Amino acid sequence: MSEILSPEGLRCDGRRPHEMRKLKCEVGIAQDADGSAIVEQGYTKVLVTIYGPRECDNRAKRTNDKAIISCSYNKATFSSGIRMRKLVTDKKSTEVSVMIQNTFEAAVLLEKFPKSEIDIFVQVLQSDGGERCVAINATTLALINAGVPMKDYVCACAATVYQDTAILDINNLEESSRGPLFMLAVMPKSEKIVQLQLDHRLHNDHLDKVVKQTIQGCKDIQVLLDRKIKERTVEAAAAYDIKPRV
Repeated sequence: MSEILSPEGLRCDGRRPHEMRKLKCEVGIAQDADGSAIVEQGYTKVLVTIYGPRECDNRAKRTNDKAIISCSYNKATFSSGIRMRKLVTDKKSTEVSVMIQNTFEAAVLLEKFPKSEIDIFVQVLQSDGGERCVAINATTLALINAGVPMKDYVCACAATVYQDTAILDINNLEESSRGPLFMLAVMPKSEKIVQLQLDHRLHNDHLDKVVKQTIQGCKDIQVLLDRKIKERTVEAAAAYDIKPRV
């Protein structure tokens, strides 16, 4: 892990340990979907499209008291310079699909749409670390764009630890190191954790510091996502000569 931090305390992309990558996002870009969003964090870029809520045609899956969520997560073959066996890629994609589904089952007000389904399609277009987090952040925007009610935004951030220093919003080089990989998805207002994943061991002495910094990272992301939603609301209202409440 000698390349993670320079002697001056800078990362390979020039950031300080606590600094986030630049985040850019757009919503409503897929005209055929009920909701859509694209989020870029650094050089990681993810597109999410939402279809639904709509009537669930599969009786075996349908529930009478709430909607069901399904998720399909895929990485474009050109998203990174690394070629992996399809079997391995498919297994990881399935695991991330289930993780995203579970995350939003805890946040979406599913009881408002009985006998319905909400389909989430996630496509990683560029890959430079933190794909799971960016996918969750993009899914939040896409669901809001689709008009799906949620308890709160769901925002995700990942961190690692190097020489007792927590490093936030990690890129591919930092993610590929042998250090602990800590990923957290929270509802920022309540700080309720809806998803937590830890790859490799994290010493107990570092846990509290990493959790606090990661939650703060999620809150910083929420501010940016909320700003985009408000901008979009103003633009949509202006098109119909309506004065919005934001």
